Amino acid sequence: MDSQGPILVVEDDPPIAAGIVRGLKLAGFQVTLATDGYLALEAALKEPPALVVLDLNLPGPDGFALLEAWHHRLHFPIIVLSARQELEARLRSFGLGAADYLAKPFWMEELLARIRARLRLPETNARRVLTWADVRVDLDARSVTREDQGLVPLTRHELDVLLYLVERPGRALTREQIADQALPLNEERDARTVDSHVARIRKKLGPAGARLRTAWGIGYRFDLEDAP
Repeated sequence: MDSQGPILVVEDDPPIAAGIVRGLKLAGFQVTLATDGYLALEAALKEPPALVVLDLNLPGPDGFALLEAWHHRLHFPIIVLSARQELEARLRSFGLGAADYLAKPFWMEELLARIRARLRLPETNARRVLTWADVRVDLDARSVTREDQGLVPLTRHELDVLLYLVERPGRALTREQIADQALPLNEERDARTVDSHVARIRKKLGPAGARLRTAWGIGYRFDLEDAP
């Protein structure tokens, strides 16, 4: 995604933060995560973001303090994303320079639409690109590349299996689901065939293939983050 810098997500709730980061990466954005006010101030100075998604209730300086610190000093749009729905919080946020305000709970699709609007990125031109380690997956172009190696030589079926998994990050998918949705009717579609495809994909992706994890007793899962 072409932009002046990463999207800075300032959120201290781990599940919410993970969901936002995952959704932004799937949409092709680079993302920096800060889990408290001090880390947010440091991150914005270290690498000026293209846009900030800001929670209000934070450890350290809260969202209002960050808005005040950035107001008239640093120039990037800020979308407040908060469980606080009262008018006073909205008006105070806008008064401190927020460009937009979205209340929790929220739809990830709406947050993405608001981000693209603020960055003037047309929806039709937004490519779905996912990167991790040295791998870049362009979901729209159906291409997989590795740094220093270029295009990964995946077969059509291997590519279909990989794309099916990476479009559903964090979900444990059965071998039957993968076979039914990613493999053609006129081909072998049993569990062993899925295992073979995944094994070859992992080998071709190198160390980055470890993100295709075995969900024991179920099937496979793609994780955006490394295992702890």
